[in-house]
Amino acid sequence: MGTTGGPGGRRVGRPRVSQRPDSGLTPRAELLTAAADLFTTRGYAATTTRTIAERAGMRQASMYHYVSGKEELLAELLESTVTPSLTYARGLLADDVTPAEGRLWELCRTDVELLCGGPHNLGGLYLLPEVRAERFAGFHAVRAELKDTYRQLLAATDAGGALAKSELDLRTDLLFGLIEGVILVHRSDPERPVSAFAEATADAALRIAGI
Repeated sequence: MGTTGGPGGRRVGRPRVSQRPDSGLTPRAELLTAAADLFTTRGYAATTTRTIAERAGMRQASMYHYVSGKEELLAELLESTVTPSLTYARGLLADDVTPAEGRLWELCRTDVELLCGGPHNLGGLYLLPEVRAERFAGFHAVRAELKDTYRQLLAATDAGGALAKSELDLRTDLLFGLIEGVILVHRSDPERPVSAFAEATADAALRIAGI
């Protein structure tokens, strides 16, 4: 409870949080940006909702007008790392003109650029134990669809079409694992040009696939 003091008995209470920066973002987008920065620098477990709200320039109570908590923020951030690649992958699957080898290479390159091109290392959040919870089923669903797109494109290549199902599944796991794992390599040298890194990774991915 505030106390009275000063001229005219003015009520003195808890100081206000600084006004939300005029970034042009919506409050929800401000919270997502703040969460992305904090989750990738301080860690998910060490980040509180109060810290996220303060970083976004609002009180903790105000934050709950926009999100239910930090799990919702993490889920949306995770899905944002997959959805653009999945949209692009669906277009590549629908392309019946370009050879499958070229489409698979292009998906690998684009996926790496999207994973590594953002301001935050969100791909590193995939390994959080919390992500195994049911709350993140949406993320796992879109990720599984993206992985299946890799599998379909690999199966459509001459080399992939000759593989037994078990071998095709193995090559898909290796291929997809390489693409998702590059975020850790990129973190060790973030100044490396993303475009060159993405092309080199796509070349390596096709070699793993036997193409």
